[in-house]
Amino acid sequence: MTLRTRRFQQVDVFTATPYWGNALAVVLDGTDLSDAAMQRFARWTHLSETTFVLPPTQPEADYRVRIFTPGGELPFAGHPTLGTCHAWLAAGGKPRHIRQSGEGAVVVQECKVGLVTIRASGDQLAFQAPALTRSAPTAEVLDPVVQALGLSSEQILSVQLLNNGPQFLGLLLDDPQTVLAVNPRHDVLRALNLKVGIAARYPIDEPPEHPVLISRSNREARAFSNTAAATTTGPTPDLEVRVFVAPSGVPEDPVTGSFNASLAQWLMADGLMPTRYIAAQGRVLGRAGRVYLSQDAQGQVWVGGQVVTCVDGTVRL
Repeated sequence: MTLRTRRFQQVDVFTATPYWGNALAVVLDGTDLSDAAMQRFARWTHLSETTFVLPPTQPEADYRVRIFTPGGELPFAGHPTLGTCHAWLAAGGKPRHIRQSGEGAVVVQECKVGLVTIRASGDQLAFQAPALTRSAPTAEVLDPVVQALGLSSEQILSVQLLNNGPQFLGLLLDDPQTVLAVNPRHDVLRALNLKVGIAARYPIDEPPEHPVLISRSNREARAFSNTAAATTTGPTPDLEVRVFVAPSGVPEDPVTGSFNASLAQWLMADGLMPTRYIAAQGRVLGRAGRVYLSQDAQGQVWVGGQVVTCVDGTVRL
């Protein structure tokens, strides 16, 4: 195998403060790499996702990206979309069609799910949420997941199967404390081959100014209790989110753009959340991710966040 020096960045997504969001490895030149080489490198980085930038195949696109977890390739993912766009722009990428509006410049990304529009405005990037299909899960799908999460039926307000490229089982729970206290059986979720996201709304009159007390039996919860400063790194959220992705080779994802995209489309459509809100994710892992969700006048949901560069250099690959 002949190794070649390639431009490389490692960025932190959904945070304005380095090392508080979701890390992403970006190989800015993935040409001539085989699928096996990409997968091997993604396994080696051991991050939730690693991306490879390639020349586009569609004339409307500015670049093409392939997205790998340690366990396989994804057709689309949110934090790799924003992180790759940030790295591409920072490395000197120029949109093919310079378009300026009140929303800022526009970049078009090509990935396996199709073309994804990304808006750059100020210090934020936001991607256009892909089309969502959703349905109520059967009891055969839901019951083993509820058992693996250790939840009771009284703690579950609503459930949907969500698919916007990747598929998630989404559960809206009764309280953020319930979300933060969940100690899932990741081995069971892996065997079920199902990614699961849970969320709960914060009461308007009870913002999460202080760390929520969570189970001391949970190893990740104990780690969280030592990183309470995470609660102050970012604006006050309206929704608390966690996502379990054992089938991808990572037990829990720090911050998940694709799930937050489909979750927002569901919750906004059903009147369960307003058309503009902030989601927090990663607290149990000692992170402080913030995802900015909004719906425009045409009904399109946008998923936004900040990105910071942590490593900028080259990789032999």
